[in-house]
Amino acid sequence: MKTILLAACLTLFAAEAGAVSRYDPTRMSCGKVQATIARQGAVILRYQSTRVPGLPLYDRYVQSQQFCTMGEVRTRAYVPSADTKSCPVYNCKRVDNDHFRRRFLRRH
Repeated sequence: MKTILLAACLTLFAAEAGAVSRYDPTRMSCGKVQATIARQGAVILRYQSTRVPGLPLYDRYVQSQQFCTMGEVRTRAYVPSADTKSCPVYNCKRVDNDHFRRRFLRRH
């Protein structure tokens, strides 16, 4: 019984640690958006598209490269905030190795 209880507690702890907070950046100043990302390490920002009405946009934004998975790099991105249309933040993107292969490894 102790083993089952311990396993249940560890599962709850792991689920809690893996949770990522979600925010609407258009309800926060740019400085607050950046501070929230810096404090939490990684957050999900969700907001409405300005080009397509009613289309929600979202992504995971990170404080540093350590929050990206293997094969991803931290890249600059911009989100709308309450005080600016383009608040600079970072997200993780997969490295495009195909471009390198097509350019340098193609057969002639």
